[in-house]
Amino acid sequence: MNRDEILEKVISVFHYIFDDSDININEQTTSGDIEDWDSLAYINLIGACELKFEIKFGINEISKLKSVGDFVDLIEKRLIK
Repeated sequence: MNRDEILEKVISVFHYIFDDSDININEQTTSGDIEDWDSLAYINLIGACELKFEIKFGINEISKLKSVGDFVDLIEKRLIK
């Protein structure tokens, strides 16, 4: 799976979690850009990404996620292993 495919799937997860397919999501999107991106949404995003990509994140990895691009970077790294 290439980076663009990963990003597309991550964006679909964000649209699902926030129940809004009109949210403009790109790699630079952060919690400050989405009003409903709080700690509960963050946990839901992590869980949904783990399910979507059939991977598990470590606590140290999760603490470094600040943007959509960070999610993509981590998923890309985990899928290579």
